Amino acid sequence: MYPEKVLVTGATGLLGSNIAAELLHRGYEVRVLLRKSSNPIALKGLDVELFYGDITNAIDINAAAQGCNIIIHSAANTSQWGLESHLHDAVNIQGTQNVLNAVKKWGIERFVHVSTANMFRPGSRTQPGDETGSFSYTKLRTDYIDTKNRAQQLVLESVKNENIPAIVVNPTFMIGARDAKPSSGKMVLYYLKTPLVICPTGGKNFVPVQDVAVGAVNAAARGRIGECYLLAGENLTYQEFFKKINAVTGRTKPFFTAPSALLKTAGHAGDAISKLLGKRIPLSYTNTSMLTIDNYYTPQKAITELAMPQTPIEQAIKEAVNWFAQNGYC
Repeated sequence: MYPEKVLVTGATGLLGSNIAAELLHRGYEVRVLLRKSSNPIALKGLDVELFYGDITNAIDINAAAQGCNIIIHSAANTSQWGLESHLHDAVNIQGTQNVLNAVKKWGIERFVHVSTANMFRPGSRTQPGDETGSFSYTKLRTDYIDTKNRAQQLVLESVKNENIPAIVVNPTFMIGARDAKPSSGKMVLYYLKTPLVICPTGGKNFVPVQDVAVGAVNAAARGRIGECYLLAGENLTYQEFFKKINAVTGRTKPFFTAPSALLKTAGHAGDAISKLLGKRIPLSYTNTSMLTIDNYYTPQKAITELAMPQTPIEQAIKEAVNWFAQNGYC
């Protein structure tokens, strides 16, 4: 009997590459979709089948999916700034629809859609958000969050209306190796490169990317169709997270906690500059406001139903730091 073949989209990113590694570890055959212009460094050392194509091209997706049993769709435009909304639409919405169409065309047995924890209302340390919380980011809108919300709804509606065998996983803020872009690893690199660590007042849920990869692969094997699973780890303030990097690296850096009012004022100034320049810049009221909130979640459902591990975040920090150093990022 031949092993199952899995198509992974977004495989040159932090999560997609770790999902590919986890699948190979379990004996699956792995095909990855990537553009010819993509940097494949995150796939270094992985015996995967490379299929060149674009998530926005339906013909490419259909060809990539042919012969596969499972699809894990982690491709996304995660940029929070600097892009027109139609570029988010093309990848996050149309790309997801293309994959759904391929699932139907080829009778894919299981489809895991990677969404984001932002689809659910966050909570406090004592009452963290879970999968029952409604979407609550309508006031702090970004094209990324908006399009990921619409894409998740596409997937869930396809389960109800077309019997698509889909499961949704919703990772929090991932830390670990193979962050080639880099994405969430920018926070680790910021710490490594800055002489003064400026900490926002809020916090978020930090999770080892390898734990998320295990959760996503387990979702393909045992997740309940039509369900969403928060793939979460440890709830920490930003200062607590940076202090963990301190401990892991053995470095001691001064910290400055930026008051919420100061961050929001800077965000308003960024919006004014953006309007004046006629283009989006990283500094915005939405982005700075996100840094001041408690963005906390619980992984309990994923632990119970997907046997998701809970590795200490220190291990993920160590792996991220080592990978960045080995690949010339710092």
